[in-house]
Amino acid sequence: MNKDLEQLVKLSNFDKNIVSFEPKIENEQAKLKTFTKAVEKLNKTKEQIISNIEDYKNKLELSNETLEELSQKIDSIKDKHKIAKNEKEVKALIVEDEIAQEQIAVLNEDIDKLETAITTKTEELEEITKELQEEEEAVSEIKESVTKNIAELEQNKDKLFEEKSILISIVDPKVLTFYEKIKRWAKETAVVPVKKQACYGCHMKLTDKFYSQFKISNEIMTCPHCGRIIYKDDSEEA
Repeated sequence: MNKDLEQLVKLSNFDKNIVSFEPKIENEQAKLKTFTKAVEKLNKTKEQIISNIEDYKNKLELSNETLEELSQKIDSIKDKHKIAKNEKEVKALIVEDEIAQEQIAVLNEDIDKLETAITTKTEELEEITKELQEEEEAVSEIKESVTKNIAELEQNKDKLFEEKSILISIVDPKVLTFYEKIKRWAKETAVVPVKKQACYGCHMKLTDKFYSQFKISNEIMTCPHCGRIIYKDDSEEA
């Protein structure tokens, strides 16, 4: 393998390794996002529970106020009984009293339900608050780990960029231009090995005649099918 081709293989490997850092960084970010979403979901649930409790408390307060008004009304009916002038007035007061008593009974049932609901939701709030605290602690730990991992990945990526820059500075400009031209469409597969007489870019088999020339050539050659730069796979020959 001549020097120019050897440099292109190294340059291509640098590009492949640099690009490979992106999914690794994205994976770390996704890991943190998963835990963050769990915290957001728990926070929404907590807010909903708090809202429910407030709603139940408001309804309970209103029911108690209504109950107080009905109690006062019954006391008022009792006072009216004492001064009722005839049977008709007495009957009317009895009916009014019965209606008030029924309303009180219904209200007491509603109050019991509301108090039970408040107790249940308060217990749920305690549980969700505890769970949320645990998740927030986990997020804090994951965030620290992810931040550290991403920093290491970025550091290694920057190091590869530096090494790539050094390599580019010694590559023949014409060879580099040729490589960059192919890389525009082939991306990180601009330089590929030939294995089992096939180009590992397009996976097309090379003709026997071309392959024979390729094996003995010491020049930069491209795949006749796809145009990628090809090189001998030393591991296959070994």
